[in-house]
Amino acid sequence: MTPIVFVPGLLCSAEAFSFQANALWPFGPVTIASTLEGKSLAEIAAAILAAAPSQFALAGISMGGYICFEIMRQAPERVVKLALLNTSARPDTPQETAQRRALLAQAQSGDFKAVVAQVMPAILHPARRNDPALCDTTLRMALTVGLEGFARQTEAVIGRIDSRLGLAAIRVPTLVVAGDSDPLMPPDRAAEMVDAIPQARLVVVPECGHASTLERPDAVNRALIDWITG
Repeated sequence: MTPIVFVPGLLCSAEAFSFQANALWPFGPVTIASTLEGKSLAEIAAAILAAAPSQFALAGISMGGYICFEIMRQAPERVVKLALLNTSARPDTPQETAQRRALLAQAQSGDFKAVVAQVMPAILHPARRNDPALCDTTLRMALTVGLEGFARQTEAVIGRIDSRLGLAAIRVPTLVVAGDSDPLMPPDRAAEMVDAIPQARLVVVPECGHASTLERPDAVNRALIDWITG
């Protein structure tokens, strides 16, 4: 049985993978890594590696995908399979960096909870933006990470490098998942990674925004079970 390490995204706690932990548990020990330690993606990745099994399957969503790329740079020999969910290999554009800094400044100068409650639904599929349980979960996760964690994660994400240059060197079976309506990471970003990674497979989840593990857990679970058992 292969140990599985899940890496949450920006402003996400372990709850981001609550459905997946239950579904994947029969196939190997499941760990949901902490992203709360470290000021850069390299430091966060090093902390995850220090706590991880000697070899493991690795899955990350959004910012967690950026961290997965960093783990693949630091210790590729330890990763036996890779799953990249709702993420991109590209660095921030200047416009994206400016948007991140503006949102962080808004959160730091006002009501963090109110800012999160206003912004987070926009990442979801339009049909799910008023889903009370889903909105409650995204807010609860953000409050778990907290304002200080948000600031640290934001700067780490802004400072990430272009991972496209290393995609061809990834030599493990790789699953790439995209939401068909992801406003942050559209399917073409996923296709770009699949085209460059030798053993990659693409799954596009229908009627799904950026939070695929929570929005469409059944579809994501099926893809991950195929990945871990394949």
